[in-house]
Amino acid sequence: MVEAVQGAGVVVTGAGGGIGAALARRFAAGGARVVVNDLDADRAKAVAEEIGGTAVPGDASAVVGEARDALGGVVDVYCANAGVAFEDPDPSAPLDERAWTASWEVNVMAHVRAAHALLPDWLERGGGRFVSTVSAAGLLTMIGAAPYSVTKHGAYAFAEWLSLTYRHRGLKVHAICPQGVRTDMLAASGSAGDLVLRPTAIEPDAVADALFRGIEEDRFLILPHPEVAGYYQARATEPDRWLRGMNRVQRQWEATR
Repeated sequence: MVEAVQGAGVVVTGAGGGIGAALARRFAAGGARVVVNDLDADRAKAVAEEIGGTAVPGDASAVVGEARDALGGVVDVYCANAGVAFEDPDPSAPLDERAWTASWEVNVMAHVRAAHALLPDWLERGGGRFVSTVSAAGLLTMIGAAPYSVTKHGAYAFAEWLSLTYRHRGLKVHAICPQGVRTDMLAASGSAGDLVLRPTAIEPDAVADALFRGIEEDRFLILPHPEVAGYYQARATEPDRWLRGMNRVQRQWEATR
C-alpha cells in the first residue's frame, strides 16, 4: 500500500472503463477518496458505485471545480486519463480537421486546463500529484494515427514541463506510457493496432500496478512495457535507423490493407 494514497482526494478522468477504471479501483483499494469522471454518466456511476467513490460525469476539461467540491475542497491527486484516438483518413482525401481538433482538446488541452485550475492550491499547500496517461506513442510514434501520435507527444511534453517547473515546490508528476492495453480504444484501433499493439497488449490493471510502483519509487516516467525504454533510446540516438525500421512496419501494414 502506498502511504501517499491513503486518505487522498483523487480525480480520475475517463474512468468509466479501461485504464481509468483500473486506476480508480486501485486508488480506492489504497484508501483514497475517488471521483470518477467520464463523458458517459452511466459508466461513471457504475464504477463509482463499485468502488465507493463519487461520480462526476462530464467533459474532462471542466471537471476540476465540481470534483474538488465532491472531495471536500481539496484534490490531492489528479489523473488526466481521458483520451481519444482516430484512425488516419485517406491522405489523398480532403483534410478533415475534426479529428485533429478533438485530439488536441482532449489529449492536450484538458491536461493544461486541469493543471491551470489545480496549481494555485497545490503551490500554496506545497504539494500535489499530477498523473498523465500519455502512451508510448508520446515517446515514439504510432503508425496510422497522426493526430493521436502528435497530441500524445504534446501531453508528454506538458507533463515534463510541469515536473521540471514545479518539482522543487512539491509537485509530483508521473507520465504513464504503455503500448497496447486491452481496452475499447485498442479494440477500435483497427488493423494498425492489430499489427503493432495487440501482440504485446496488457490488461489495464497492469498499468495501475506500474503507476503505483512509480509512485512508491518517485519516478516521473512510468513504462508498463519496459521494452519501450530501449525503443526510446534508439529513437533518440539513431533516429534514421529507427525511422527506417518504423517505415518497414508502415509498409507491412499497407500490404495488409
